[in-house]
Amino acid sequence: MAGSEGPPDILVVADAGPLIHLDELAVLDLLHDFRRVLVPEAVWEEVEGHRPEALRALSDVLQRVTVATQDAALLSVSQVYMLHAGEREALALCSQHPRSMLLSDDTAARLAAVNLNVSVHGTVGVLVRAIRRGTRSRAEVIELLKAIPARSSLHIKPALLDAVIGEVAKG
Repeated sequence: MAGSEGPPDILVVADAGPLIHLDELAVLDLLHDFRRVLVPEAVWEEVEGHRPEALRALSDVLQRVTVATQDAALLSVSQVYMLHAGEREALALCSQHPRSMLLSDDTAARLAAVNLNVSVHGTVGVLVRAIRRGTRSRAEVIELLKAIPARSSLHIKPALLDAVIGEVAKG
């Protein structure tokens, strides 16, 4: 693998958003940078309903997982942030695997992850990471970021997207 950021065998747990959005942007290959990506059952079903081709395209990386238990802290945080089943299951997997990373674009799930001390990144983070990993050039990532409003269903404030693009352009 190109680049030197972090261990290549980091355990990644995916929520539906990044799988769907990366597929919409035709850059699912960026997830091949991870040895495996755990996908909770509820997340799998959500992605299957929206972008089943994403699951097939990553069949060598994605691992469908049934989540049996969720601890009291997670249930409490889930209620506060009104998380859906997939987000709860993804966070439960992260809780069961210390030092794992959650991929989520959902604001509430990201806040819950921070509350639970879970590392969390989203579609934009995966795109920016591609520069450091050497799988996409800075120019390619800028074009992908600019394409988000037209080519994906990711909801991101235009000002935030412009700020990210500006930071990526600065290097």
